[in-house]
Amino acid sequence: MENFVARHGLWSNAQADAAADVHAAVGDMGAGLGVVRFAFVDAHGVLRGKTLVAEEAARVLRQGVTATTTMLLKDLSGRTAFPVFAGSGDPVLQGAGDMVMVPDPTTFRVLPWAPHTGWVLCDLYLPDGTPHPFSTRALYRRALDRLAARGLRYVAGLEVEFHLLKLAGEQPSLDESGPPGPAPAVELLNNGYQYLTELRYDELDPLLEILRGQLEALDLPLRSLEIEFGPSQVEVTFAPTEGMAPADLMILFRSATKQVFRRQGYHASFMCRPKLPGVVSSGWHLHQSLRDSDGGNAFVDPRAALSVLGQKFLAGLLAHAAPAAAFSTPTLNGYKRYRTGSMAPDRAVWARDNRGVMVRVLGGPGDGATRLENRVGEPGANPYLYMASQIVSGLDGIDRGLDPGPSADTPYAADAPLLPRSLMESLAALRASDCLREGCGTSFLDYFVRLKEAEINRFLSDVTDWEHREYFALL
Repeated sequence: MENFVARHGLWSNAQADAAADVHAAVGDMGAGLGVVRFAFVDAHGVLRGKTLVAEEAARVLRQGVTATTTMLLKDLSGRTAFPVFAGSGDPVLQGAGDMVMVPDPTTFRVLPWAPHTGWVLCDLYLPDGTPHPFSTRALYRRALDRLAARGLRYVAGLEVEFHLLKLAGEQPSLDESGPPGPAPAVELLNNGYQYLTELRYDELDPLLEILRGQLEALDLPLRSLEIEFGPSQVEVTFAPTEGMAPADLMILFRSATKQVFRRQGYHASFMCRPKLPGVVSSGWHLHQSLRDSDGGNAFVDPRAALSVLGQKFLAGLLAHAAPAAAFSTPTLNGYKRYRTGSMAPDRAVWARDNRGVMVRVLGGPGDGATRLENRVGEPGANPYLYMASQIVSGLDGIDRGLDPGPSADTPYAADAPLLPRSLMESLAALRASDCLREGCGTSFLDYFVRLKEAEINRFLSDVTDWEHREYFALL
């Protein structure tokens, strides 16, 4: 019987070739694989999926794995944010029906911390073979296709901060169960404020060596591991990769980091600003450029810091900074990072080699490494949406011939639009953005906004510690 992939022509030649190798590895009893995790990324950037025993995984490799569509309809607490049994509205949302997870064989890995386990990243399709309208990987692929139609390719390097903490205390009790559940009790590994000191690195060396070994075993292009400024804060950087690869890399890196450290009794958190003593916010700086049809860096100019095309792309990033923030900074917590004088941006400005701006221009005349470093993102962002928003915004700047304006050498005093101060503000800008609506599609944009509004409504309905301290005694 014809399989799902062949029937709908879903794989490229490279994927079909890789599938033969994956099928052989999964089906080889001597390879030691017991299970394969079929994973996909939801709108929040969280990996979900199913685990199949190796024999079954080999059987369904070209057929795909069915899963309920409600997995795409949940907020971060795990609550379903849409009325799936209301009997009206978008048929994709109704009845908790099936979608199909189709593996991308080029992403297959054996997990080095669990060598009995294979792992493969999946694309999502409707049962009729069309891409699922809420698949963020498919949305990013469409953005890449728009670049390809112009003879351009997207290149990105990752610079990611996170907090590494020791797990402490007991497991949650039964009366603490339920969504989203209590945060884990943790202990700091250092008290921070000694940026890039060798002694601090040596203190964490045993743990970071574990991470380095696992990331290199996954063939991720690791460049550096660093002690960041804040307590128990670490930064990892990766070499630039092209197309789908940097977004897939970010997903695998985050998941691997959390799993590897959890097995050692530690908690790695990519939350932007945890409620910890003396905490410093974590960011995700996205280094990006475009390659032309000859493979050259399209942002390079022999006589200027940035090519004309690069200037227009930069101008698009600045023009759409407010709506794109909903994708680069998709949590309520992430907006607490935008603080004046903090080396995080507070407005949509650019400059050469200045860490206070939103977009930092790096390189110079004739420098093949010329690139734009967008410093706006939080490390928990969905990478497919973050990068797609950059492409969509940059292409609009190119198409409309936008000018980025003058360099902001005093970034926190520049006369420029402020970045959104809350998720609510960024979602309002996203809802009103013709550029992002056209680039992402109305159906996806409305879905994403509604999903994040469910998160906001839960936040607004909870009584916080701050409110209790502020009002309870005095009023």
